[in-house]
Amino acid sequence: MKHGKKYTEAAKLIDRTRFYDPEEAIDLVQKAATAKFDETVELHIRLGVDPRHADQQVRGAVVLPHGTGKSVRVLVICKADKVKEAEEAGADFVGGEEMVQKIQKENWFGFDVCVATPDMMGVVGRIGRVLGPKGLMPNPKAGTVSMDVAKAVKDIKAGKVEYRLDKTAIIHVPVGKVSFGTEKLAENVRTLMEAIIKAKPSAAKGTYLRSVVMSSTMGPAVKVNALRFS
Repeated sequence: MKHGKKYTEAAKLIDRTRFYDPEEAIDLVQKAATAKFDETVELHIRLGVDPRHADQQVRGAVVLPHGTGKSVRVLVICKADKVKEAEEAGADFVGGEEMVQKIQKENWFGFDVCVATPDMMGVVGRIGRVLGPKGLMPNPKAGTVSMDVAKAVKDIKAGKVEYRLDKTAIIHVPVGKVSFGTEKLAENVRTLMEAIIKAKPSAAKGTYLRSVVMSSTMGPAVKVNALRFS
């Protein structure tokens, strides 16, 4: 794969054979971020689990202390008695069955996260086939199926991120922006890693944290010493 001059120069800052401590890795990622926009810093965590087995799934959500730096549009699907609560909490779109129909008929996806109350999941289930592949299907483990819609919306707006395994047993999660600085990014990383370690399935055998890699949107990857988190 060919890379541009900026990427090639940035990659020279990083020793590809070395595993860096988290703060060192964050410093390098920031130095290597040369794009003209404020790049997102991402963590890529390979776990020693088999995602094909239901008892080895790792999925959940955590509120990062400093958020992600991204404004998130929240849709709440609920009954009439919860509409005001959702709106006051800061939801961008609120409604009931008409929102499901809007998604069905208009192919509308003007939101980043969908929250639903348990009593509306039967209706939301009708569009599961379109929401699921986009990662928008409400899920109790992610805190997006709840009667407490105010808390759900406020947590998401405050910087709640969802983590889940992909088919290759890797979790990809944004942990903030390059402009946050080392201290804030380090706190976000620690909070996320603590949540993932706590979510270790009892069926998981051997080494749980296989590898941790950090990068910015356009920058080269930096290997992180996973032992610093365990």
